Amino acid sequence: MLKKPSNIVLIGMPGSGKSTVGIILAKLTSRDFVDTDVLIQTSQGRTLQDIVDAEGYMAFREIEERILTKLDCANHVIATGGSVVYSHVAMTHLKSNGVIVFLNVELPVLESRIHNFATRGLAKRPDQSIKDLLEERFVLYTKYADVSIECKDLIQEEVCEKIISLILT
Repeated sequence: MLKKPSNIVLIGMPGSGKSTVGIILAKLTSRDFVDTDVLIQTSQGRTLQDIVDAEGYMAFREIEERILTKLDCANHVIATGGSVVYSHVAMTHLKSNGVIVFLNVELPVLESRIHNFATRGLAKRPDQSIKDLLEERFVLYTKYADVSIECKDLIQEEVCEKIISLILT
């Protein structure tokens, strides 16, 4: 008999609400919560932006992959960094015990939420705009997602309700 995945893994763009939704969803589903950006910062002893500034966005992605492939947990809600989908190895690992949920948020909403795009610690080329990043990553988000949630006009609690109704009932 196959084991049912116990983790709920949130993927999506920066500003899509992964951390906020993750905390609420963890409470609603009696799971622990992990924010992988916090894991990266804690393990490195510096902010995401410091990593990108000092070593570049590709080194950041390598650090992210290394940390995520060591993540071993069950019955958690996991909020990932927006760049996790660049790593097939990390996504395969997360998917091995998790349902991957893509929080799909439209560009205007992302732009209204992200005021620190240049200093947020994003794993992106220096010349990339948020629009460029969304276009590049959207294909990857949909590729790895088991479930996609259209977040347009939904508050965080409604997003959580949709996730619960789609994967836990």
